[in-house]
Amino acid sequence: MLLSIDINSNVAVYVQIENQVQFAIASGKLQAGDQLPSVRELSERLSVNPNTVAKAYRDLEVMGLLYTRRGMGVFVNKGIENKCREECRRRTIQRMHEVVAEAKAAGMERDELHEVLNRSYELDVEPYAETPPEVVELAKLQNRGN
Repeated sequence: MLLSIDINSNVAVYVQIENQVQFAIASGKLQAGDQLPSVRELSERLSVNPNTVAKAYRDLEVMGLLYTRRGMGVFVNKGIENKCREECRRRTIQRMHEVVAEAKAAGMERDELHEVLNRSYELDVEPYAETPPEVVELAKLQNRGN
């Protein structure tokens, strides 16, 4: 969990951290009572400013997903797994809908979208990691019928 961030992403670094914590809770990789890395530890691991990690943790606490025990650390709250799953699913479906609409507007065919989806799904990649070359290659692929 929280293995990578992309400083070149359109998604702010603190939001990437927030999202990855939510993904980990939704997928069961993080469970109620699990302790997250300290602000210092995570900021060093990701090579980001500690204030960025602190902001993400504060936001997640305000959302009710985490809680802090002074002197002990930051922990995953109880009873929030379904809330995380539903929210992650809602956001993902919304983004997928936007991407499909853009692809249709750009003239992409359904089979091209399936190919990108299938290739991306088969790869073992983390959110916000660089797009793998085998997926980038699909952009060059077909001049289908032209």
